[in-house]
Amino acid sequence: MLESQKVRALAPEMDPLRLGMGWQVEDLEKPQILVESTFGDSHPGSAHLLDLVERVTAELGRSGGRGARYFATDICDGMAQGHDGINYSLASRDTICSLIEIHARATTFDGAVFLSSCDKAVPAHLMAIGRLNIPAILVPGGVMDAGPDLLTLEQIGAYSAMEKRGEISKEKLNYYKQHACPSCGACSFMGTANTMQIMAEALGLALPGSALQPALGGGLQETAAGAGRQIVALALRGLKARDIVTAKSFENAILVHAAISGSSNALIHLPAIAREFGIKLDAESFDRIHRGAPYLLDIRPAGRWPAQYFHAAGGVPRIMEEIKDRLHLDVLTVTGKTLAENLEELKTTGYYEACDLYRAKIGGKAETSGKMETSGKTETSSKAETSGKAGLTIERTDIIRSVNNPIGSDGAIAVLKGNLAPEGAVVKHSAVPREMFRAVLRARPFDCEEDAIDAVLRHRIKPGDAVIIRYEGPRGSGMPEMFYTTEAIASDPELGRSIALITDGRFSGASRGPAIGHVSPEAAAGGPIALLEDGDLIELDIPRRLLRIAGIAGRQMDEAAISRILEERRKIWIKPAPRYNRGILKLFTENAASPVDGGYMA
Repeated sequence: MLESQKVRALAPEMDPLRLGMGWQVEDLEKPQILVESTFGDSHPGSAHLLDLVERVTAELGRSGGRGARYFATDICDGMAQGHDGINYSLASRDTICSLIEIHARATTFDGAVFLSSCDKAVPAHLMAIGRLNIPAILVPGGVMDAGPDLLTLEQIGAYSAMEKRGEISKEKLNYYKQHACPSCGACSFMGTANTMQIMAEALGLALPGSALQPALGGGLQETAAGAGRQIVALALRGLKARDIVTAKSFENAILVHAAISGSSNALIHLPAIAREFGIKLDAESFDRIHRGAPYLLDIRPAGRWPAQYFHAAGGVPRIMEEIKDRLHLDVLTVTGKTLAENLEELKTTGYYEACDLYRAKIGGKAETSGKMETSGKTETSSKAETSGKAGLTIERTDIIRSVNNPIGSDGAIAVLKGNLAPEGAVVKHSAVPREMFRAVLRARPFDCEEDAIDAVLRHRIKPGDAVIIRYEGPRGSGMPEMFYTTEAIASDPELGRSIALITDGRFSGASRGPAIGHVSPEAAAGGPIALLEDGDLIELDIPRRLLRIAGIAGRQMDEAAISRILEERRKIWIKPAPRYNRGILKLFTENAASPVDGGYMA
């Protein structure tokens, strides 16, 4: 017996209330499906979702189910940047998840289809799927097109910093701003939004090949219809989310994350999602799985191409084919089949042929290598010069490398530890200049991002410095992104290769350069990062996974001497007063877990 029918028998008011909003009597006995989306006029990643919601709902009706549309609109990290709005970003993930829990539990459903595209929406939906543990499918909302000359939004932060330094004109900056987002969908680079769409598919919770389709293309409409059909089958079969997603599913996702050089924010989101599935996923798992893992995807910000080219090269299935010998192929997925069965089926359904046609269609747009203008000159914003010219065919392997010819062979993420980060810190080493893999730097601590970026832009930060931004962790201010500071540093030809940014906050998935985040314990919890003083020496050694305080006031010391001095500093350290005395950020900062544990609201 369906769960909805059991509850219906207990609640006699349910039938008349549903009939009162237009349901038919015959609808009452059908599988009841929650159709939950982040649709709203909030940003391009959600503004287009209503059409997909309607497609899902219509297909549910044709497949013998009845859909109920619910909405919990997300915010946009891009619109929240540069002001205190970004402090709400991580809290919004947990809030959306909790609101979905209310939606689903107050009125029982037999299954759910989730539709979302962006940074906190997709993780919130995946967390909710694990928490609810009902049959569920996520429909990724796709990716927007690149702008003229392959312009993409993650370049705007660098252009903005360049304009502030007088390197480009205000008119040039305005041109870039007006052309960076030409359509709906997630922004066209491998930031958190697109990383998490890929993670949804890699976990087996999205239909095969559905991640990062063109947001306004017909393929996404068919994916929505397919989800409507399949969720009814899952509901009748009683195949729940935790029957599908296991620890092996998360190991697969992390391997895919390594192959795509995914956003470091996945180390916030995947542990929080795993927790909802009853699975412990720690930072060491990422480090262990990334070691020796092939890095294959040549997509911005670490690579050359906009993210819309990912689907054109075969998407998640092509990545999985390349790393197949490392994956758990026996895991179940929302198709009701194993991953191995899905991959074999795609070879016979025309999926890869459709990707090839799309690649031929967009290949003519590759007129430039996405060059960035600097002080009247140009320099490429990518790791290698793109050979793409108008009309030139782009090969699949230009975008997704063969496992025999990887971009890198040690994944993309490293977890660093030491007396500065006893519980760990995260660096996306695939975006770090090689000369910064090992360094001893002078600490320049700041208690908020605003002071740090001001120092960078006013040239008060010098080569050999370590910019420390603290009290920006989950318990400090909600764990905002340090995006503008990283862009100010990465776009500076001198600083981008000679300093590091170290924070208990986090970074945008678009961030480049020597950026180390998630330092744990965070400053607000009394972590060692709170005790740093100007001129202390910081040793960074990515190959050895080391982040440590190596000296005091410019003088190298042994561990015992450093420990004694830190203890003396701790005695006089005063924990700052809470920043928030009311509202959701008060609730979040009082209850948030450690950055390396996922920053979830416990």
